[in-house]
Amino acid sequence: MTGTAPQKTDMDGVDGGVGLTALLVAAARAIETHRHDSLAQDIYAEHFVRAAPACADWPVRIEQVPDGDGDPLWGRFARYFGLRTRVLDDFLIEAVGTPARQVVLLGAGLDTRAFRLHWPSDVVVFEIDRAGVLAFKEQVLTDLSAAPTVKRVSVPVDLRADWVTALTTAGFDPAAPSVWLAEGLLFYLPGPVETYLVDMVDRLTTGGSALAFEAKLEKDLLAYRDSAIYTATRERIGIDLLRLFDPGPRPDSTGALTAKGWSTSMHTPFEFTHRHGRGPLPEPNDALEGNRWAFAHKPRS
Repeated sequence: MTGTAPQKTDMDGVDGGVGLTALLVAAARAIETHRHDSLAQDIYAEHFVRAAPACADWPVRIEQVPDGDGDPLWGRFARYFGLRTRVLDDFLIEAVGTPARQVVLLGAGLDTRAFRLHWPSDVVVFEIDRAGVLAFKEQVLTDLSAAPTVKRVSVPVDLRADWVTALTTAGFDPAAPSVWLAEGLLFYLPGPVETYLVDMVDRLTTGGSALAFEAKLEKDLLAYRDSAIYTATRERIGIDLLRLFDPGPRPDSTGALTAKGWSTSMHTPFEFTHRHGRGPLPEPNDALEGNRWAFAHKPRS
């Protein structure tokens, strides 16, 4: 999702553009799943990778990577995605331990949390993404005879369109507490779209709701163009992340939520590396240096 008109593949499915990044993250989750010290389990992830011709030769186990964890793409970057998966899994499960029973995944991609997490039985998970992405995911999961552990509602709509109407029409109740997740999403959106999205989350939530999202704080993204992670991703699997990220200035969404009365906190991924004892650590010319994971809670009145 960029500020310019997307290519057809970006609109329709996972075979190009931002859709292809969903497969990158799925491959990372597959690698994480099969590690002896795994932080997150996703038995479906490797099936997405194998179902898409664009990534048929990508690894789904660290043993398939010649340099193992020394590889900047399938080692360090994949570890980042594995850690992110675990941290956001924990956030969601903890958040629905409150009265919240609605979960909204913004830009859900190939997220399988409705299938692999242990939710309270009365939770409803709404998955918002473009129709082509959701259709690809549905086909793979259907072929596997996968069954969600909770009620799951697909909401096929582009986040640059009227997703609010689509979500409420699908059964979302703004009067009830909810938990929202924007994982690996906002930096692909133009700044005004992010601002609108965060404002709508505020308007669609009541006290007891929560939101987690990923942000990037770099003033100049291109300063990291030659970093090991971006170089490997671009040259080896054809995903130029810096061309997919929106180049415009980023809004201060954490500050905006704080001003609206939410309690917020922002963390580096490295904090969770230390907490869990595994994951990426800082390095020179680090493309992860500006990444932040933000958590916000709307107090009950």
